[in-house]
Amino acid sequence: MIIKNAARCKKCGDVIESTFRHDWVSCKCGAIFVDGGHAYLHYGFDKIENFEDLSVVKKDKKDEG
Repeated sequence: MIIKNAARCKKCGDVIESTFRHDWVSCKCGAIFVDGGHAYLHYGFDKIENFEDLSVVKKDKKDEG
């Protein structure tokens, strides 16, 4: 279960969060984005060094094997 879908841009310092499905959010400099809200995790970046994942995910019992 996705509790929080967020990231911090190490280039401009913006902390961004996607709060609902198809909620594409990018930082002010355009180096990173997050999307998907609590439905799915989708993110991207110009360089991995600019991306810090701040997402919080809780394991469901069905995910445990």
